[in-house]
Amino acid sequence: MPQWIPACATDDVDPEDVIPFDHAGESYAVYRSPDDVYYATAGHCSHERELLCDGLVMGGVIECPKHNGRFDYTSGKAMGAPVLVDLRTYPTKVEDGTVYIEVS
Repeated sequence: MPQWIPACATDDVDPEDVIPFDHAGESYAVYRSPDDVYYATAGHCSHERELLCDGLVMGGVIECPKHNGRFDYTSGKAMGAPVLVDLRTYPTKVEDGTVYIEVS
């Protein structure tokens, strides 16, 4: 059953950046776009399970720090080799200065 989990405060994530969030043994990445929209994806690259929170965020894209694989963090879409498998994405909402992600 899906549930909304508080992931971080809105101020914890700088614009065009990413932070890690762990819950119930799973890792997530929480992003803030330049226009203050929040997104969440799986926390590890689908290529070799590297933590994405150590990667570079620019223009709606997260680049994995290990092999420079790139994903559109708004949709999870893999953007070419070496990453071929899309990232799982999670709905987000903001209430009272807290970013929530919906997990199941």
